[in-house]
Amino acid sequence: MSQNDQPVRVFRRSTDDRVLAGVCGGAAKLLNVDVSLLRVLLVVATIFGFGLGAVVYLVCWMVVPQEGH
Repeated sequence: MSQNDQPVRVFRRSTDDRVLAGVCGGAAKLLNVDVSLLRVLLVVATIFGFGLGAVVYLVCWMVVPQEGH
């Protein structure tokens, strides 16, 4: 395997690290960050972004497949 042959990382909703739909858990795995940080950022984006965080979450819930599917 050469240096350029990196595994493809795919955004999937988490089945084991979820509160509602697993969107933040899946994004945290993809970005390799703490899931709590993404949840706080989502709440801040919802409050100060005129609901934008909630809209992004709902769209991801509908569009992003769950792990294992």
